[in-house]
Amino acid sequence: MDINSLQAFIAVAEHQSFSLAAESLHLTQPAVSKRILLLEKNLGNRLFDRIARRVQLTEAGRALLPGARRILLEFAETRRQLTNLSGQVRGILSIGTSHHIGLHRLPDLLRSYTHRYPDVDLDLHFMDSETGSAAVEHGDLELALVTLPAEPSPHLRMTPIWNDPLSLVAATDHALTTLPTPITLKSLSKYPAIFPSKGTYTRELIEHTLSSYGLHPVVRLDTNYLETIRSMVSIGLGWSALPSTLVDDSISAIKVEFLNMQRTLGFVQHKERTLSNAAQALISQATTGAGFTLSSINSSVKSSL
Repeated sequence: MDINSLQAFIAVAEHQSFSLAAESLHLTQPAVSKRILLLEKNLGNRLFDRIARRVQLTEAGRALLPGARRILLEFAETRRQLTNLSGQVRGILSIGTSHHIGLHRLPDLLRSYTHRYPDVDLDLHFMDSETGSAAVEHGDLELALVTLPAEPSPHLRMTPIWNDPLSLVAATDHALTTLPTPITLKSLSKYPAIFPSKGTYTRELIEHTLSSYGLHPVVRLDTNYLETIRSMVSIGLGWSALPSTLVDDSISAIKVEFLNMQRTLGFVQHKERTLSNAAQALISQATTGAGFTLSSINSSVKSSL
C-alpha cells in the first residue's frame, strides 16, 4: 500500500469515475487503473464494482475509505510540519474563496503575495462560502477566504479580515426611491425582494436582521451570485441587500430606518491542522493592517489546538 495508490482510490471513490479521477490527479486513466489494481492486489480485496459504466465501492472499498482519508491527512500533516522546519515559504497552497471575494478583494492581496513569495503554487478554487468552509473542515482545502458564518463549526478557526457593509438597494426608478428617507420598515415590506440563496451565510444574516424587526418580505427570486442579484434589482424585479462595493450607477442605495447590516469576510482554517508556512504568510499579509504578524498568528494557532 502506498500514498499514490490511496490518492487514486479516494479520487475514484469521490468522482465515481476513473476518467474524472484521472483528470483531477493529472494522470492518464490507465495509470489510475494500475494504481487501483495494485492496491486491490496488496489488500486481497476488490474495491470497486463496474456495473453499466458506473463505478461503485464494494463493501471492502467502503470499509477502506475512511481509513484511507485519515492516512492521507496524517501524511499531509506530517509533511507540512517537516516543511515548516525549514522556515521557507514555498509549496502548494490550496485555498477556496467565493466568487465575490475573488473578484473584489483577492486580486490585490494575491498580487503582493505572489510577488513576495514566488515559490508558492496557488491551488485556487472558486466556490460558495458554505462549500469552502465545509471543504476546510473535511480536510480538502488548507484555507478558505469566505464570508464568515455567524455560528461556525467547533472544528474551525476564523480570522476576520474585512468588514463588508451591506446596503439596501433598488432600481433607480423603483417606487422606494421616491419615498422620504429614512424609509419605514412598513414601506419596505410592501415590495418583493431578491435575496441570496437559502442556506448561505449572507441570506441568514439578512433574514435574521429583518426578522428581528418583525419584517418577513416576500422573496420573488434568489440566487447564489451577487452580481446577478444586482442585475435583477437594476431592472426593477425587487429590492435587495448587497455589499456596498457593488453599488453602482445601475441601482440606488436606499436608507431604511433602524437597518444596519454588515458581514465579515476572512479566513477559515481547521483547528487541528498545522498551517503551512505559505498559509501562515498569506494570513499574515492579509492581517498586517489589523496589527497581526506571522509570529502572533503562529502563537494563536498553537493556543487553539
